[in-house]
Amino acid sequence: MKLAPEVLPPAFYPVGLNLNGRTCVVIGPRDDREAIEKSAALRAAGANVRVLEAPVAVTEADVADAFLVISTPPDAALSVRLAALAAKHRFLLCTIDQPAYGFVAMQAIVAAGPARIAISTGGVAPRVGGVLRERLQTALDGTFTRFLACLAHQRRLSRARHPDDPAARRAAMIAASDGFEVEVTVKYPDWFVTAGARSLPQVRDAQDPR
Repeated sequence: MKLAPEVLPPAFYPVGLNLNGRTCVVIGPRDDREAIEKSAALRAAGANVRVLEAPVAVTEADVADAFLVISTPPDAALSVRLAALAAKHRFLLCTIDQPAYGFVAMQAIVAAGPARIAISTGGVAPRVGGVLRERLQTALDGTFTRFLACLAHQRRLSRARHPDDPAARRAAMIAASDGFEVEVTVKYPDWFVTAGARSLPQVRDAQDPR
């Protein structure tokens, strides 16, 4: 079987965007869970969010002033048109589940107090990124958030005690964090760990019930 090539970069470079006060456009039907979640996350980051619920009716004027556009429908024709508009108007473009058309990949975000951990599989395996997010979110619970709050207080005390000694402030923060450890375990599907699946690439047969 001949596989069609997929135009993807070797990996996406992770960055954090300051969206406070910037116009962001989300394209997706009213009941689209992805569009709803992305709109909420953008608003939480301080963005001015414009939601376009009718993808077929999107016009150039709807996106021309955007800083970031996120399109959720699996519509190649729409994604191609948005890519051309992004090149013309210089906005960032994310086409959900169609990474070949956009140049921004959404990352699964773990939030705990002021901490943010972004997870990306480069558009290859969103489900894997989702599992990683769920497990990390469970681990980084209220205790972790309180720990960060204590470290923030320690940082303020350290700055007050050593206003002119950055080395002492750094040493104090390292000492305060000493003892913090993280243990990670990973479990793979049975089809992947069998003896015959150790050479790459391997795929799971869609008819295989395992």
